[in-house]
Amino acid sequence: MHTSPHPTAALMTATAAPSVSSGPELIVIGAGVVGLATAYAAARRGCSVLLVDRNSGPALGTSFANGAQLSYAYTDAMAGPGTWKQLPEMAFGRNGPFRTRWSADPGFLRWGLSFLRQASTGGLHRNTLATLELALESRQAMLELLQQHPIEFDHAVSGKLHLYPSPEGMQGAAAMIALKRASGVQQRLVDAAEAKTIEPALRGAPWLAGAVYSPDEEAGDPYRFSQGLLEVLQQHYGVQTRFDFPIQSLRRMDGQWQLQAGNADVLRAPRVVVCAGIDSAALLKPLHQRVPVMAIKGYSFTAPCGANAPHVSITDTKRKLVFCRLGDRIRVAGLADLNDWNPTPEPARLAQLIAQARASLPEAADYDHIQSSWAGLRPVTPWSSPIIRNLGDGLACNIGHGMLGWTLAMGSGERAVTQLLDAS
Repeated sequence: MHTSPHPTAALMTATAAPSVSSGPELIVIGAGVVGLATAYAAARRGCSVLLVDRNSGPALGTSFANGAQLSYAYTDAMAGPGTWKQLPEMAFGRNGPFRTRWSADPGFLRWGLSFLRQASTGGLHRNTLATLELALESRQAMLELLQQHPIEFDHAVSGKLHLYPSPEGMQGAAAMIALKRASGVQQRLVDAAEAKTIEPALRGAPWLAGAVYSPDEEAGDPYRFSQGLLEVLQQHYGVQTRFDFPIQSLRRMDGQWQLQAGNADVLRAPRVVVCAGIDSAALLKPLHQRVPVMAIKGYSFTAPCGANAPHVSITDTKRKLVFCRLGDRIRVAGLADLNDWNPTPEPARLAQLIAQARASLPEAADYDHIQSSWAGLRPVTPWSSPIIRNLGDGLACNIGHGMLGWTLAMGSGERAVTQLLDAS
C-alpha cells in the first residue's frame, strides 16, 4: 500500500522574476470540483475566466479521493435532535468514527455553539431541504454538462443503500423520507431481505436490520471528472489556469481585485469567486468577511474489487463509512475528525478505517492490495449547507460544502455565478 500524494503547499520557482498579469473578467480561486464547476458556469455565459490554485493541478485537495458518491437524494444535515444523544461520543470519543480536537480558539467555540443551535427537529428539516434543493439543481446541471460534453469518470447511476443495524434507526429514516417526498425524491424503506436482493453483496452482513434504498443516486470519480472538465474548459471555453500559485493576499485596488503570491506575482480581475475550501476563511478574514467553516478531516482508500463487491453504493450508518464502486475499483471513505486542520493521513486512523470496512463488508474489496489512501479536510458549516454569497464589489464565495462537495458542485457553481453577474 502506498499513500497518494496530497500537496499541502504549492511549488514556487525561486528564479522566476516577479510579474503582473491582467486580463480576465473573472478569477476563480480554487481548482477543486467546486471551483471547476464555478469556472464552467461563468465560461459558458461568455466570461473570460482564469482558474487559480496553489497546487500543481486540479482536484489535488479535498476533491482528490473523496467518497465518490453523488448523493442527490441523501442530503440530511449533520445536526438534528439525535445530536444530543451522540454528543458525548462526538466530543470525547477517541476511537469512534467521529472525534473532536478541542481548542480554545474562539472560531472553534463559535462554530460549535452555532452547530448545536441547529440540533433540533426544525433545524434538521430546514437544513436538509435547503441542501436538497441545491442537490437537485446540481443533478440537473451535471446532466446538462454531460449531454454537451461527455466526460469519462466511471459515472454510473448505481443507486444507494443506507444500511441500519436496528429498527430504531429505520424509524428516523422513515421521517426523513416523508420530508423529502414532496420534492420528488425517490426513496423507500426496505427490510434486510429486500436489501440483500437489491445488492447480493450484503448477504455477508448478518448485522443488517434494514435500509433506505435510493435508486436514482449516482457515483463517479471526482478526480477523473475534474481532469476532464478542465480539458473541456481549456479546449472549448478558453479558460486559462495558474497552478502553483499560493495566494498570500487578496485585496481591492483601483476597481480591481489583486491576488498576490508568495513570490510577488500578481493577478488582477474585476471579479473574483473564492472556492478555496477550508483555506477560504483565512483568505477572506483580512477583508472583514467571516465565514463559519470548520475542518472535518476524513479518510479514504481505493482498492481492487473484492470477491463480492457491491454494485450499489453503500452507506454503513453503524460504522459511518461508505463503499462506492468505480469501475473495477472500490472507494471506501469514512471517519470525521472535527477541528483537525492537518491533511496528512494518520496511519492508525487509516488502519481503523480499513478494519471497519473489513468488519462491514469483508469481501467488498481486496483489502490486502490497497492501491492508494488519502485524507482530506472537508469544510463544513454549522447548518451543513454551503455559503454561496455575493460579498460586494465583484467578490463572491462558494464554500462550505462539507461531505457533499462532489454532489453539490455543479449546482453551487451555477448559483454563485448567477448571483455575481446579477449584481453587476
